[in-house]
Amino acid sequence: MTESSRPGDKPLSDSAREALAWAHSARFLTTASKLDQLPEGDLGEIAFVGRSNAGKSTSINALAQRRQLAFASKTPGRTQHINLFALGPKEAPDTYLADLPGYGYASVARTAKVRWQQVMADYLEVRRNLSGVVLLVDSRLGLTPLDQRLLNFVSPRVVNGSVKLLVLLTKADKLNRREQQASVAATQAALAEMITEASDVGLLLFSAPKHIGLSDLAETLHGWTRPKVAAEP
Repeated sequence: MTESSRPGDKPLSDSAREALAWAHSARFLTTASKLDQLPEGDLGEIAFVGRSNAGKSTSINALAQRRQLAFASKTPGRTQHINLFALGPKEAPDTYLADLPGYGYASVARTAKVRWQQVMADYLEVRRNLSGVVLLVDSRLGLTPLDQRLLNFVSPRVVNGSVKLLVLLTKADKLNRREQQASVAATQAALAEMITEASDVGLLLFSAPKHIGLSDLAETLHGWTRPKVAAEP
């Protein structure tokens, strides 16, 4: 688990600068209400998922340095589509970022909840293009039962190595240092119980307004999209 401050507060490494420039290339591609409306092809998708008030859209906008790239409704839970954003060169994107609908907001009609629970479950379980999941969790609340349910859908793919997982503890600026450490420890313990055989599971404190963890998030996602170079014997 790593933590970083606002990018201007300390010198950034070359890899961090490259990753942030890559993240800033994000642009809207398409929206889909069903899986068969998503693009075909082999391009990998990194999905952002989380409760409706976990700060998902705000985090995507901070990562892309675009104030309204991902729509942040004043009424959480209203978005009922998968929104795709392309990253990389304009003519040849190398990754899609998938913004999945938030879950768990009480005012959404039950029929809509049921339908979207199924769409999201199908996406996480069978979408071949899915290569990584960023689960946004309010650092003040920790993993809720709904978060744990979502992890149950994706954990088999994390364990078999086909999907990487990063848990983003959002709103970290609302906690003091001791509370941040306690949130990290509790989340690590919960993840260890749920996903016991996975190596590609990360955990990061994050704050969109304060840019805590922003460069680390960009580097992590950028690293997911780049093939690992084998060490020389």
